[in-house]
This record gives sequence, structure tokens and C-alpha cells, in this order.
Amino acid sequence: MASGLVALLDDVAALARAAAASIDDIGAAAAKAGTKAAGVVVDDAAVTPQYVRSLAAERELPIIKRIALGSLRNKFFIILPAVLLLSQFVPWLLTPILMLGGAYLCYEGAEKVWAKIAHHDADGAGEETVQDETTLVSGAVRTDLILSAEIMVITLNEVIDEAFWSRLAILAVVAVVITVLVYGVVALIVKMDDAGLRLSQRSGAVATFGRALVRAMPVVLTVLTVVGTAAMLWVGGHILLLGTNELNLHFLYEAVHHVEAEAHNATGVLGGLVGWLVNTVASAILGLIVGALVVVVMTLTLHRRKSKAAAATAAATTRTDGTIPAPPSRAARRLERPRVPGWGRSKR
Repeated sequence: MASGLVALLDDVAALARAAAASIDDIGAAAAKAGTKAAGVVVDDAAVTPQYVRSLAAERELPIIKRIALGSLRNKFFIILPAVLLLSQFVPWLLTPILMLGGAYLCYEGAEKVWAKIAHHDADGAGEETVQDETTLVSGAVRTDLILSAEIMVITLNEVIDEAFWSRLAILAVVAVVITVLVYGVVALIVKMDDAGLRLSQRSGAVATFGRALVRAMPVVLTVLTVVGTAAMLWVGGHILLLGTNELNLHFLYEAVHHVEAEAHNATGVLGGLVGWLVNTVASAILGLIVGALVVVVMTLTLHRRKSKAAAATAAATTRTDGTIPAPPSRAARRLERPRVPGWGRSKR
């Protein structure tokens, strides 16, 4: 019995060592894959604060929490099952789906650029402080869906040769860690002004630092808005650039790669940075062009229909209020028409 118990303990210890080694492998693979997706993680952290910049201070953290929970739902209930099933059975569909998401990001970024150019934000400045939180969270979660999908697909690409269950574990680890990292950083960013206000109530250098924080936060949030918009265009354009290459439309990718290589070779020690900048700017320009085209199409179709429906609703509301009388019906017009002797009689 004693020898059997010892053998059982040895087996348990061996299984524990194997499990620990497997966990270490999963952790190492998740760290490597997460590093590959670091650029999109930065974009996600830059995009999100613009959704809460006009909220009351006490609503910022609750809204960030709702967006973070929405992000986790995106990753675990939509993206993770989708990418695993697609990679297992129809891997060729991943690229077109990801390109649709990239086009949506381009549209979001181009729409913000157009709103700034056309001063639409100035017209609606009075409404900025009374945002519909549900709509705001929905918009943020939709944008997060695209960025999270990019992160998860990059991660999947790094572990595509792993077994199914290892892929599942690695993607789950990356999903949790990146969500906590991104929205933790976002929470710190948007609450820095509150921290500065509290520090400013103290004395000496601490108060000076607190006042500097408070003064700096509007600038920081404005910069983050610009960076977030640029990030949408960059990531969306980059997705489209890579996607067209994978779909055997090589001319765009090869042109950008050629310019990137020339810039890299011409700048010596700074070649890596300059090459990356060339690729980033080219992706952003492509994203802006595609996004502008989508904005035009949406403006001429969906937005126009929505405007007509809103105008019709407003007109109906105005008429029921009695300020503008409703146009008479055809029967009413016939009744109101002056009677002419002999009009309408049949001739005998």
C-alpha cells in the first residue's frame, strides 16, 4: 500500500510539473504574441479616452468600467470563438472579415476629421455635456470590437501552429491581460485631473505639481483625441494594406514596402524608425482615403435617409402642436372648393 501511495504521489507530481511547464509555455507564448500586438494596444488606449472626455467626473470610471466589460464580452463571446472556428475550418475568411473591420475604423477616423474640418463639433458644443451614456458606450464598444479583433488576430497569427486548446488558452490570457492593461491606463489618464485637484489643495511643491496637472489635462485629452483619430486611420489603413496583399492584390503593399525600404536604407542608424514612420503614414493616408469614400457613401445613403426621417418626425410633431397646420386631405380640399353651378353634372 505504501509503495502504491508513493507511486501515486510521483504521478501527481509529474502531472503537476507538466501542468506548470504547460502554463509557463502558455505564459511565454502569450507574452510574445501580446508584444506583437503592442501597437494596436497603444491605439486602443489612445482611442478610448475621447469617449469620456465630456462626461461629469463622477461618471467617468463607471463608463470606463462598462466599456471594459463590453470589451471582455467582445473578446470572449464574439472574437475568440469566431477566430478559433474560422482558423480551424475556414481560415481564408479571416482576412476579408478583418478588412471590413479596418474599413469601419477608417470610416470612424475620417468622420471625426470631417467633423473637425466642417466645425460640426462647434455646432453641437452645447450638447456635449448631455451625452446619452448608452449610445456613448455602444460606440466605444463597437470601436473596441475592431481593435480587439486586430489584437486577437495578430495573437492568433503568432500561435497558429499550436494545438487548439493551447491556442484557446493563449488567446484567453492575452484577452484578459490586454483589457486590464488598456482600461487601467485609460482610467489613470482620465482621473489625473482629479488627482491634480486634490494635490493642489496641499502646500508647497506638491500643490504646484497638482495645479500643473490640472492645467495640463485639457491639453493631454486633446492630444489623445488627435492621436486616437490618427490611430483609427493608421490601424484601419494598415489592416487594408496587409489584407490586399494577402488577397493577391500586391501593388499597394509592394509600393509602400519599396518606399519604406528606400527610406530605411537612406537613413542609416535611424532606418528602422524612419521605415516604420513611412509605413505608418502610408497606412494612415490609405485609411483616410478609404474612410472619406465610406463617409461620402454613408452621407448619400444612410445619413440622408435618417435626416429625411428626422425631418418628417419633426414636421409631424410641429403639426400636432398646432404651430403649423397639417395640409388638408384630398377630400377636405374637394369640400372646401367653391361650388360652381353646373360643375360635375353630366350632360344629357
